[in-house]
Amino acid sequence: MTDTLRAPGAALPDRPAIKPRNPSFSSGPCPKPPGWSLDRLATGSLGRSHRSKIGKSRLEYAIELSREVLELPDTHRIGIVPASDTGAVEMAMWSMLGARPVTVAAWESFGEGWVTDAVKQLKIDPTVMRADYGEIVDLSAIDQDGDVIFTWNGTTSGARVPNGDWIRDDRQGLTFADSTSAAFAMPLPWDKIDVGTYSWQKVLGSEGGHGMLILGPRAVERLESYTPDRPLPKIFRMTKGGKLIEGIFRGETINTPSMLALEDYIFSLEWAKSIGGLPALIARVDANAAALDRVVAERDWLDHLVTDPAIRSTTSVCLRFADSSIDRDEAAAIVKRMAALLEKEEAAFDLAGYRDAPPGIRIWCGATVEPSDIEALGPWLDWAWAHARAG
Repeated sequence: MTDTLRAPGAALPDRPAIKPRNPSFSSGPCPKPPGWSLDRLATGSLGRSHRSKIGKSRLEYAIELSREVLELPDTHRIGIVPASDTGAVEMAMWSMLGARPVTVAAWESFGEGWVTDAVKQLKIDPTVMRADYGEIVDLSAIDQDGDVIFTWNGTTSGARVPNGDWIRDDRQGLTFADSTSAAFAMPLPWDKIDVGTYSWQKVLGSEGGHGMLILGPRAVERLESYTPDRPLPKIFRMTKGGKLIEGIFRGETINTPSMLALEDYIFSLEWAKSIGGLPALIARVDANAAALDRVVAERDWLDHLVTDPAIRSTTSVCLRFADSSIDRDEAAAIVKRMAALLEKEEAAFDLAGYRDAPPGIRIWCGATVEPSDIEALGPWLDWAWAHARAG
């Protein structure tokens, strides 16, 4: 075990000899897939209209590859939408909420964002369930006769839903699952998810700015049978004349997408397929999370923010300082110094936790990370911790 405190007068540790090969550990944008380079991206669609034959075919190809790699059933539609995961979630909320009572469950910053949308923007008087960072709400207490909005994996807290067993097959409401740090990394029960969302820059390490909206049959039924009593921005409209605009889910995007970002996403999907698809992606994530668990277990100054392994994220892993005598302001200052030291050494980038979360370290363990890099990170964390504590 690495000692929490140095003995008085003890020398600071030397820089470790080995650095992570890829020092990028950001939780979004995330590291690129192994072997990625700009010159490996297809360029035929660049400079072409997204409505051209080639443009539409590449958009449709990305949708079908997404379906294949996610192992998504044919019953679910997939659309490419504006404004990343946030745009996809809000598109669904604005278009579908209000037909039934709504529960919004929040245990981190983005979940709180959906609370704000429901309470202050949509003003639908939802039931709000909250849990502190590092925990999740009592899922069994959620009213499934109404709609429920939740974050499958809390990117800013490292707390996730353990599985979909709590979602009833005979539910009357819709499940809205913000799955942006879970898709491609964890088994997702799509038969129990009516609305799912994610963004390209997370587990597959592609570019940000575009969101994916997945609709199950019950969500489509809601869209075609319910018209909300609120104005809908153009980019949120998914129906015309009471029918779903099917073209959205065949590559006819609502606004102009970046074809360069699209080709980058396709590269990531093809890489995922080449290594064995969803099972291989999940295995890579699990190996990375296990490597980080070993790093934490070997250091008595470091601990998981999420104490229950059953609800601990395997992608956006949030860590805290084990010394309870360190107050919030001091912890935040130590984190800032550690992040700056590691970045200066080019040993690790972007390790500071999310600004609204308790001060700590956040390490991305998604499918594009290598376990060897996480293992090499451990001694650098010791080095940065010692030097940051010394001021």
